[in-house]
Amino acid sequence: MTVHQPAGAAASAELDLFYRDLAAAHLYPLWKLSRELLPSHPHPRAVPWVWRAAAMYPLAERAIKAVPVDRGGERRVLSLGNPGLGGEPYAAGTLWGGLQCLGPGETAPAHRHTPGAIRFVLKGTGVWTTVNGDPCDMNPGDLVLTPSWHWHDHTNSGEQNMFWFDGLDLPMIEALDAVFYEAHPELMQPATGPHNQSEQAFGTARARYAENAPRPRGPGSSPLLVYRWADTSAELARVASERDQAMVSIEFVNPQTGASVLPTLSCSMHRLVPGRRTDPLRQAGNAVVVVFRGAGQSIVDGLLIDWSDGDILVIPSWAAAEHWSAGGADLFALADTPVLRALGIYREERLAGPQTVRGTLS
Repeated sequence: MTVHQPAGAAASAELDLFYRDLAAAHLYPLWKLSRELLPSHPHPRAVPWVWRAAAMYPLAERAIKAVPVDRGGERRVLSLGNPGLGGEPYAAGTLWGGLQCLGPGETAPAHRHTPGAIRFVLKGTGVWTTVNGDPCDMNPGDLVLTPSWHWHDHTNSGEQNMFWFDGLDLPMIEALDAVFYEAHPELMQPATGPHNQSEQAFGTARARYAENAPRPRGPGSSPLLVYRWADTSAELARVASERDQAMVSIEFVNPQTGASVLPTLSCSMHRLVPGRRTDPLRQAGNAVVVVFRGAGQSIVDGLLIDWSDGDILVIPSWAAAEHWSAGGADLFALADTPVLRALGIYREERLAGPQTVRGTLS
């Protein structure tokens, strides 16, 4: 007697076989993946997070004592690892961040790489970064650029430990399969003249900042390699005197073109007015925020974060963020915005009213 399989069961078995054959051929049916590949809004793997200065600086001090600077990739850096990235040493999916520390008399050897980098100085004096032969002195609040494929080394001629925030586009360049690295044949590259040559050559202080978001204006990085805190603070004060806002913001720009300082990274400074809360803002793209001065709170995607001097927090793409400080604060931010602008996919959305707090990041 012949047993006939129901038509539905036969069709199901045939479909199962079809999907197995697709998998064996390394093919994927889009009709089963479209919601995952094309969500209604970004769902970054990175999560809102904060790295506390109270935890980082003691560990950095221990690193200076325990680890010679010429070991472990020639840099003594504590890399920020976002818990949402499964162990990857990145602050967000497109951004690398870290706390670099250099002891008295130390030199971090010269090298270059295709990922672009920035340094925002947090503590200490007596250090300079030589970028393609130009020694750039570093003091708290200064921004120093090391653009893609520029030689750079760090020297501490002082008598105290030095700390700064490192930001790179390394995850982005890695995703493009375009990471190249080269060590300089000498420990230090030769300096070609006096310190801070680019600072003397390119632009007035006013031309180094933009209140409104720059747009791409040609390839390349800023020829100005160092932006001084005194100039930055003065520009923030000028903007604040002309605006009745809870927070005033400026972006560091190429003084020749008005574009972002690096093709892949934007650097900006934000001054919170005491006692006023910013509106929640969503922005496409990731951002890392460094608390330079002051204390306050942020709500990022519904999570309440208390912060103070030296803390570092991450705002993942499209996470609503709002900020408040009782006494005022200055915040440095690194973001991947130039890439989104260049591709025409940047967007932002300002929300009405404060967010509902659903948890606290301690």
